[in-house]
Amino acid sequence: MSKSQRWRVCSVPRCPEYTQHGKCDEHRRQAEQQRGSARQRGYGREHETRFRPGVLAKHPTCVCTEHEHGHGQPCGRPTEHADHYPYDRRALVAAGLDPNDPRYGRGLCGPCHSSHTATEQPGGWNR
Repeated sequence: MSKSQRWRVCSVPRCPEYTQHGKCDEHRRQAEQQRGSARQRGYGREHETRFRPGVLAKHPTCVCTEHEHGHGQPCGRPTEHADHYPYDRRALVAAGLDPNDPRYGRGLCGPCHSSHTATEQPGGWNR
């Protein structure tokens, strides 16, 4: 059995359930419910028609240079995600800036986007 298939205790303190993921099914459901849908988080039609296409056109390959992700030069893998950068969507809205303007985004591959979300975003997987 590989390491990724091992059973372990849920990552929520005092939960005795075993899982092959970080959280048991019940706690994963609760986290998703609390998180809300993409629309509820502000990712509507303008995000789909203006921000994402603009960022992907600007950065067709991953521009991540974060050493925590294992590289100091642009990653270079094909871009899969339009990531708000250097400020997240909440900070842009709070500053009165347009969060759907592609100049506030960068293109990231799947692994770099997941690593960034897990370590940097409020409510990220490692928080």
